Order: sequence, then C-alpha cells, then structure tokens
Amino acid sequence: MQAQELLESRKERGLNIAKTCKITKNGKGWLVPSQSNGATYDVEFSEFEQKQSCTCPDYQYRKIKCKHIFAVELIVTEEIDSQGTVTQTVTKKVSYAQDWQAYDHAQIHQKELFMQLLWDVCSSIPQPEYTFGRPKLLLSDMVFAAALKVFSTFSLRRFTTDMKIAKENGLIEKVPHYSSIAYYMENPELTPIIKELIIVTSLPLTSIETDFTIDSSGFGTSRFVKWFDHKYGKEVDIRAWVKAHLVCGIKTNIVTAVELTMGNEHDTKFLPELVMQTAQNFTVKEVSGDKAYSSRKNLQLIGDLGATPYIPFRKGTTGKSHGSVMWKKMYHYFEYRNEEFLEHYHKRSNAETTFHMIKSKFGDSVRSKTEVAQVNEVLLKVLCHNICVVIHEMFELGIEPFMT
Repeated sequence: MQAQELLESRKERGLNIAKTCKITKNGKGWLVPSQSNGATYDVEFSEFEQKQSCTCPDYQYRKIKCKHIFAVELIVTEEIDSQGTVTQTVTKKVSYAQDWQAYDHAQIHQKELFMQLLWDVCSSIPQPEYTFGRPKLLLSDMVFAAALKVFSTFSLRRFTTDMKIAKENGLIEKVPHYSSIAYYMENPELTPIIKELIIVTSLPLTSIETDFTIDSSGFGTSRFVKWFDHKYGKEVDIRAWVKAHLVCGIKTNIVTAVELTMGNEHDTKFLPELVMQTAQNFTVKEVSGDKAYSSRKNLQLIGDLGATPYIPFRKGTTGKSHGSVMWKKMYHYFEYRNEEFLEHYHKRSNAETTFHMIKSKFGDSVRSKTEVAQVNEVLLKVLCHNICVVIHEMFELGIEPFMT
C-alpha cells in the first residue's frame, strides 16, 4: 500500500480514537487505548521538539506515525512562550445533543426519499439531441442509475432489482442492462454533470452554512502502478488511488465544491477554485484548513471574498506580507491570540468527519477499473452523501429541498 494512503488511513482511525476513547496524560507522554484489545500504548508527542513515538506494534515495526500518535496530535496543541518553554493545551471533547426522533425518521425513509430527490435533480439534465442511429438511453436515467448503484453499494448485477423497482415507480423510462451503466460510468462527459449536481444538492442549505472547511482524502482503487524504490534500488508495484479535494459546511457537512485528482497532487493549489465555487452560492464568513493550504495567495483570496481564513502557519514562517494584507493580519492573530485562533481552526475537523461519513456509508475504495470511471464513482459517492445530508436536515431543521 502507498505510504500516503497508509497515513490517510491511520489519520482517520486516529480521529475515531480521539472522538470515542479516553486519552490520559502519563508523565511526559500519553496513554492511548487499543481499539482491538484491552491494552494501552504509551505515546510520546511533541511537534516542536520533533519527538513522536508509540509502543504499539505498528509503530515499532514501521517507524511511521501510527493511529495512536495521530489521536494525540488531534487533541494536543503545543505553544512556545517567551522563555522558550513548550506548553501543551488539551482540546476538550465537546458532545452535542442528537435529535434522535429526526435521525430515526431520516434513516427509516432514507432510501425512498433518496430515490425521489435523485430523480428530481437528474430530471434537469439535458438530453443530447438525437440525430441518427440506434436511440440512446436517456442520459438522466443513466446518471440516476449510476448514482443509485453507488448508494446501494451493490455490484452491477445485484443492483438490477433496484432498477426494476425504480421503473415500477416511474423514476426511469427503461431498465438498462448492467453493462450499459458501466459503459456510461467511463464517459468523461459525465464528470462535469455530476459536479454540477453536487452543487445543486447543496443549495437547500445556503441559509444555514456560513463557515466552511477544506481538506483532501484518498480512495483506494484496484489498479497498481510501477514505482522505483530508491531505498532498495528496485521497481515495486503500488496501489493507485483517487484523491478528493472538497469544501464542506461545518454544521451539516454538506459538500459545496469538489475536485478529483489521481495520486499525489499538492492541496494548496485547489483552494482558490473550490472556495470561489462555494462563494458563488453561499455567504462565506470563515474558511478553515490545515497547514497544507497556508500561502499568501490563498489567505488573500479568502479575505477578498469577505471571509476570515483560519489556516495555521508553518514552523519558521514570518509575518512579512509581500503584498498580502490578510497574511500579515492573520499571522499576528495566530501569534498573539493563538487560543482564540485555534477555537476557529479546530472547525476543520468537520472535513475529516465528512470524509468519514462518505467512506463509512459508501466505501473507502472504488470498484471501477479505468481512471475516468473511478473519478466518476468518487463524485457519485459525494453526490449520494449530499442527498443523504439534505434528507436528514429535512427532518431535523424542517427545510424544503427545492432543487429544480
């Protein structure tokens, strides 16, 4: 498995540990419970002193950050005072009341409402003009079928029964052959259509979301690529993966903009386009993200949109603005009002929650074999997530999902 993919997986599991388990201070380190047995592991963590270690078998074998180190990293904030002393602040877990009645109703009626709302947004897809030859299946029906297939998590063959039910309910004109769905998934013209539908499904929550966060995460594939390992001086096969970059709201976890890449692409350059797409439909007041998005251009762009960027600065960064007023402003905010800054910054954990929602419900890998189909499949996962979020808010907030 690729190193980046391993770290992404450990980071997600570390987030789950930080949210669900009790992590306690133990002298100079931390005691983190195991998820698989009753054991606990000693974690030593210091970002400034660059000390990170864990007594778990995973770290002892690979010597890379394990999920227990990530769990401690997520709850501990380190600062250096004027005397050069490192101090640690522990983030307290905040619990929120769950409207269980709304949750129960949303889950009970989810599939029924999902199919209706999916049909609603797909009905707006224009059908290509017919010229000659064999009549093609309706494009709206094929997008509906592909999205419903991803929602069901079934294979194409097992999914055929769901299409028959959709036909009986008048949601599609004709039940397509399962191979036709796979064929359409490989169509690059489908990619911008799905992206547009993701934006459309976020619109019912424009009056609710004002604070947003940005992050990226990988989805595994069945493809392998050649990679030259300089350490061992030979070529190795590593698993290819699709990387999703997205902006989501912090209250409902609705995805407002998304971009897909294959493999390693630096996160920084995707912020401008994704934030600007979000600002076209939402009133953006805050944007939070990790250090990967820290650049003068990104902070200034967010400031120009009338929002405040809560993106921490890398170690060794100076307050020199080089023409960016927002960079200088936020640098001093970060340095002299750090605790207040971090209260806003920690909203970025909602992006990790969003990815966890998508992966736990629709899978953390894709079944498609070609790059185009893999990109479309991940986009469809995001589309399905958005519709599920809207369904939940229909019961919890009483919103009307006008999408057409």
